[in-house]
Amino acid sequence: MKGLAKGLVKGLVKGLHLGLIPERAAAAHGSVPVTLDHDLDALPGTGRRLTYTGLAGHVDDLAARLWAAGVRPTEHVAVHKAANFDIYLLACAAARIGAVPVLLSPELDGATAGALLRRLCQPNPPNHPNPPNHPNHPNHPSRPHLVTDDDKLRTCLAPLDLAGIAATVLTTGPARPGCTPLAALAGAPRRAPVILPADRPALMTHTSGTTGLPKLVVHTVAGLYGRYAPQRALAALIRTRETYAAHLSPVHSRMYLALAVALPKGMPLVIVGDPGPAHVADLFARTRPGFVETHPNSFMAWEELADDPREPLATVRYFSSTFDALHPPTMRRLLLASRRASPRFFQFYGQSECGPLSGRWYTPRTVHRADGRCLGLPLPGVRVRLTAPGGHRPTRERPGAIEVRAPGRATGYFAEPERFARQLYDGWWRTGDVGYRTRFGCLHLLDREVDVLPALGSTLEVEDRLMDRLPELAEVVLVPGPRKEPVPVVCTRGDAPLDPGRWASASAEWPQLAGPVQLPLSALPRTATMKVRRLELARRLGGGGDGDGGRAAAGDGSAGRTP
Repeated sequence: MKGLAKGLVKGLVKGLHLGLIPERAAAAHGSVPVTLDHDLDALPGTGRRLTYTGLAGHVDDLAARLWAAGVRPTEHVAVHKAANFDIYLLACAAARIGAVPVLLSPELDGATAGALLRRLCQPNPPNHPNPPNHPNHPNHPSRPHLVTDDDKLRTCLAPLDLAGIAATVLTTGPARPGCTPLAALAGAPRRAPVILPADRPALMTHTSGTTGLPKLVVHTVAGLYGRYAPQRALAALIRTRETYAAHLSPVHSRMYLALAVALPKGMPLVIVGDPGPAHVADLFARTRPGFVETHPNSFMAWEELADDPREPLATVRYFSSTFDALHPPTMRRLLLASRRASPRFFQFYGQSECGPLSGRWYTPRTVHRADGRCLGLPLPGVRVRLTAPGGHRPTRERPGAIEVRAPGRATGYFAEPERFARQLYDGWWRTGDVGYRTRFGCLHLLDREVDVLPALGSTLEVEDRLMDRLPELAEVVLVPGPRKEPVPVVCTRGDAPLDPGRWASASAEWPQLAGPVQLPLSALPRTATMKVRRLELARRLGGGGDGDGGRAAAGDGSAGRTP
């Protein structure tokens, strides 16, 4: 363990270059298959069955097209289009020529997307030998390039003055005034890769925006390696070459780190775009994955795969969830659907700004004792501390703020250094979560600071227990009502009416709960990673979701079904 931690520090000078990963993986495992369940918008006609060699070729091809369109090293390439695996290819292509991919969620409305594009026009001067007005300065103020699609151009982007915001507008669709179709650049001369220094920006993602306009999170080449190193070490424990199936947001950094680990191992890939349970059951029955990763809410929807007579989960040995803490009943059902020897369910705690921070796993023998609040032990290279007013030792009854030091921490929010600095305390990053540590060192998360309901204790723990007692629930979310009372918003499987008697029995332990509000599962506002946007939900119900109370809220990567 000590050697691994040393390796992390040493490895930071190496960096993780997203644009080189597919090419290097293809050199070692060229014929390994990549299966898609959807067509690539940016590369129509390429089909849904690829290989590592084909994947690398597509990245090289798109990089050449971006260069032909005028994209140059250190410039920003914003990608705002329908969710599709081509977002990964476009991001790697931009990185391959030294540009910085900026990934904007397909769920953003036009006003928000426009605000973020305008933010990219601002300078963001770090300590750099060239002054900010120098053309070779990595953050010289200039308009970003934009890659989008026909649907976005016809709808949410239509009111924007794109000519005044973007240096070039590239589309995966047909030609439009002021836009260049990517198809028109096919056959552009291939380019040698551009390798940026480890301290330069390599990727930008954004937070969920649940407490205001989203923040653009800047990840450097070195910072990405800081996230990659502990994940690579854990992946080394997997001795067999399992087929890796993933349904992940293509605009979240998790997609890029997951494939940075899977591709060098030569794992066959199954990329899931449509998370519908019936579709996934068909896909898994054909491809028989051994490793499955997705968002917690997708795992909850996939519980019904356990009852499919084709046993689409029978070959899964590893389940993995990073974005949120998952309800223990869901983990139990999925693990019991596997027919592999000693299947494991990995649960990691992380954040957009820091990457994975802690984790643990469960087996069929231990999952019945699963505590949805337990986030496990810190990963190698990560330090965690808990702070509380008055200096008291944080406990379950009096939790403290979770603060971390992590080698994969982002370097800032683009053009908003003050906002980022508000989360830093002498080098410690304040996650915005509250919890405590057990005597065994396990980190327990009780709530987000902005979601704490003083009358209740841990909202997440209550939600876990209600889900455990009422298997007919697809989701339950506690939000503040008009008088700050905890209001349960419940969604049932198949939108069946909630049984008042069963609810009263299950919730009798918490008389402070208001009456339940039943909504269809599809009515819950969500982030790109399918987390429930609690403050927005409270606002819609006329409750207390009125911001973060002056606190600087961190990003959207924390565990515990929160934004």
